[in-house]
Amino acid sequence: MKIYELQERTTLLPVLLTIWEDSVRATHHFLSDTEIEQIREYVPQALQNVSHLLVAQNESGESIGFMGTENNRLEMLFLSPKECGKGIGKQMLQYGMEQYGIRELTVNEQNPQAVVFYMHLGFETYKRADCDEEGNSYPLLYMTLKDTEGKI
Repeated sequence: MKIYELQERTTLLPVLLTIWEDSVRATHHFLSDTEIEQIREYVPQALQNVSHLLVAQNESGESIGFMGTENNRLEMLFLSPKECGKGIGKQMLQYGMEQYGIRELTVNEQNPQAVVFYMHLGFETYKRADCDEEGNSYPLLYMTLKDTEGKI
């Protein structure tokens, strides 16, 4: 697997949007089809505006996942569902932690696989919100990386 920062974003946007939608449909069961379609409309803007957009490619050169980081925060991490469970997400997050200083993230509480994944990699919840940033009733967990002594 290869992880690289995407400089020219427009050419890969359709591929990344497909990865995003496939991933969301596989993991965000609390969202309706209509809600996914509504969110999908502003994903390209989020992909264009995040400070660092990193893409994971398999040995064949196919894009299989991506993550966005900004100011030591993980802003997004999505994998093609067929790639889940292979350690790719872990490799990507660890790369982001080492190269981009990721220490914080926000995750939907209703996505238990993601919550467990982040906890397994050393993140702990320090705050919970009943609604997402758009005011929708999707609880969010704000997580931070534990220090070496186990403190937040």
